[in-house]
Amino acid sequence: MAKSMTVGKRENEKKRLAKREEKLKKKESRKLSGTSSFDDMIAYVDENGMITSIPPTDDIKKEEINPDEIIIATPKKEETEPVILKGRVEFFNESRGFGFIKDLSGVDKYFFHVNNAAPGIAENDIVTFDLERGVKGMNAVNICLEKQ
Repeated sequence: MAKSMTVGKRENEKKRLAKREEKLKKKESRKLSGTSSFDDMIAYVDENGMITSIPPTDDIKKEEINPDEIIIATPKKEETEPVILKGRVEFFNESRGFGFIKDLSGVDKYFFHVNNAAPGIAENDIVTFDLERGVKGMNAVNICLEKQ
């Protein structure tokens, strides 16, 4: 024995069947008209790189390229003089063996260890130094007192 359908269920079933019929009718009308939505979606790229709906023509001006003129190589690095930075010893803890140098040409501060510094360095001394990448950032190395 089949379950009886309530009025609400019957109406929902009728609506669902009506939607299906409407969808099939639209599909048939599209087939008969001969146009598809795919034709509307096609886009072309012109010689300037702009997207258009006009198909390209055969009279496109093509630039001739000589393959012998193409150079495939990485440029060689030019030998550059190492930049010697100047700075002022902002902080130096002799007992713990580290300090910080403030760059005179900017606002950057660099950590340094006493092993990378010349003996006799104290706070407020003007020094020259090089930079090296460390674990926590750039570190000052090869630190020498500025000759006056």
